[in-house]
Amino acid sequence: MKIITNIRRSIHGVLLLDKASGTSSNQELQQVKYLYQANHAGHTGSLDPLATGMLPICFGEATKFSQYLLDADKEYRVIARLGQRTNTSDAGGVLLSERPVRFSSERLKEVLDNFRGEIQQIPSMYSAIKYQGRKLYEYAREGIHVPRQSRRVKVHILRCMRYEGSELELELRVSKGTYIRTIIEDIGEQLGCGAHVIYLRRTQVSHYPKERMITLESLRLLVDQAQQFGFIQHSFIDSLLMPIDSPVSVYPSVNLQNVIAKNFKQGKQIRLTELFTNGLVRVTEGEERKFIGIAKMTCDGLLVPIRVVI
Repeated sequence: MKIITNIRRSIHGVLLLDKASGTSSNQELQQVKYLYQANHAGHTGSLDPLATGMLPICFGEATKFSQYLLDADKEYRVIARLGQRTNTSDAGGVLLSERPVRFSSERLKEVLDNFRGEIQQIPSMYSAIKYQGRKLYEYAREGIHVPRQSRRVKVHILRCMRYEGSELELELRVSKGTYIRTIIEDIGEQLGCGAHVIYLRRTQVSHYPKERMITLESLRLLVDQAQQFGFIQHSFIDSLLMPIDSPVSVYPSVNLQNVIAKNFKQGKQIRLTELFTNGLVRVTEGEERKFIGIAKMTCDGLLVPIRVVI
């Protein structure tokens, strides 16, 4: 594949990347940014190198709203290897111990019940959480153990899809900040045999449709096809982007007339005569209802800008 031009451009929207196994989230982000020739891009929530699946990539103005995807619920499919515990809680780590797998189906059901709803979780040392300015996995690689605070997370859905021999396959929908590797390790300990992740796929982030995901390999193929036909390299891939406001599309909207919208885009608070709702709202402008930002609506009808699209 030959890139026609190295000129960077301003592009806005969200790509639902289907991350491959064996690469880091940042490596795939940089490749996507290169293919789109984008000035600015970022991903919303890292996936481990072992993991695959949905990794939303925000471009341009969409990066202002990436936090709402970081805060969103996420769905996963995971396969655990029972009877073995590793230092990273996944197949990429060093084997620490092996124990026989001896538990009944009733015990498995009891243990899984313990992980539904709100639970307390201590993040793995091999996570990207920062401690004194450094990520935990950086300390772990140096053999340094640092204190970690327990955090409350919520497991909305936990389904047992398959239990065969030493493999346990689960489907989960969880709140932000939930570490699937830690859940698997904790389940293994409660079962008395230990466990680690051998397969992990993120199937959904927030409301985004699974069928809109695309792999890096497929993106490269589309760029190649565009160049073969003499088109600009990003001609075939721009249409894959979701709208700028897709990270916040679940919120109710307030439409402003153009004159009032001008003040809003300058960061000014707007007093509305009609109370639409109380809380976060998407703000649009004019008859075309062009998205211009997100705001907080107070109970007395004041529209307070939070993020504004330039």
